[in-house]
Amino acid sequence: MKLLVTGGAGFIGSAVVRLAVARGHQVVNLDALTYAACLENVALVSGSPLYAFEQADIRDRSALDRIFAEHSPDAVMHLAAESHVDRSIDGPGDFILTNVNGTYNMLEAARAYWLARDRPDGFRFHHISTDEVFGSLGLTGKFTEDTAYDPRSPYSASKAASDHLVRAWGETYGLPVVLTNCSNNYGPFHFPEKLIPVVILNALQGKPIPVYGAGENVRDWLYVEDHADALLLVLAQGRLGRSYNIGGENERRNIDLVRTICAILDRKRPKAGSYSDQITFVTDRPGHDARYAIDPSRIRDELGWRPSVTVEEGLERTVQWYLDNETWWKPLQARQGVGVRLGVTA
Repeated sequence: MKLLVTGGAGFIGSAVVRLAVARGHQVVNLDALTYAACLENVALVSGSPLYAFEQADIRDRSALDRIFAEHSPDAVMHLAAESHVDRSIDGPGDFILTNVNGTYNMLEAARAYWLARDRPDGFRFHHISTDEVFGSLGLTGKFTEDTAYDPRSPYSASKAASDHLVRAWGETYGLPVVLTNCSNNYGPFHFPEKLIPVVILNALQGKPIPVYGAGENVRDWLYVEDHADALLLVLAQGRLGRSYNIGGENERRNIDLVRTICAILDRKRPKAGSYSDQITFVTDRPGHDARYAIDPSRIRDELGWRPSVTVEEGLERTVQWYLDNETWWKPLQARQGVGVRLGVTA
């Protein structure tokens, strides 16, 4: 297949691009190269004849029409999005313009392309979303594909809106769509404003390791390369109009996750004292969801997929990757907003 991957220079998108090319797919990487994107994320495949790059913004409909016409993709994997909750609190407008308006533009460009080619049977529009659209769980229960939407932040609200648009375009216009909602991703090439890279890099640089509130918030952690594998499977075999929840089956409290990372660093890069001594509890994020957990029964039962990496294995790999790739993460720390507490304006 020839895949049009939006946001392919970002964290999850680049994992999809690398895996798709490794499996012999042609890939067109469409990315606006905003602050969180890095072409170094796809350097491994950039010289491949299977890979092409288009710098374009999904808010620019004319650019999208040109890219569809020039590259004639067999499928779309739509990952491009503003994704950092803290940034959405400070500046929600960018999240509406990109995640809502941008998704609308992608749907309309894909629909025009699909109709112009007389509705090819194999065409797919795969929309990649988040479990945050479902809101916050209590101590028990898990999100299923039938869980009611209940977004609590500008970010999750914008993603919820984009999910609804994709379903509407499938129902109203017959566009062949599939959707996925994933739990928290982590792994190599994770932009250094998210929890796990912040912990690793602050620890290495002797800075306080910030933990929101008491660190009791629970997340289900999904290794990014497992996620990329699941996304390609859903694209190929998922039922049209259906959504699939993708989880890591690795629930952890934030404070436990942070302490695990510190223990790994104590072994891999020992120093006087423990890195856990740098843990600092800070004022919680406004509207911070208490717990996310995914019920992955549908993707397991229908498509036979399960995560292959436990959180312990994944954290070992991730910490080692950051230790080995200072030349990747060091320049990124100079980008706007990185290393600064965001999301407190509410």
